[in-house]
Amino acid sequence: MTRGKQKIEAQRKNAEKNQKGKGSQLEARAVGLKVICPICKAQLANQNQLVDHYGSKHPKEKAPSNSE
Repeated sequence: MTRGKQKIEAQRKNAEKNQKGKGSQLEARAVGLKVICPICKAQLANQNQLVDHYGSKHPKEKAPSNSE
């Protein structure tokens, strides 16, 4: 086995490389969610999604015209 040490080193380097690229996407997702539903506190990306959310989740309520 002349490649034993090379194989182990290659596996270690590959594991380190793969570890750096992985991570939680929660931070990236939180940056994109700007609008919050005042009723259920659901986070949405934009005003259009908020209007759609009201239509499906809160049909008896009127959607706010502008969320600030």
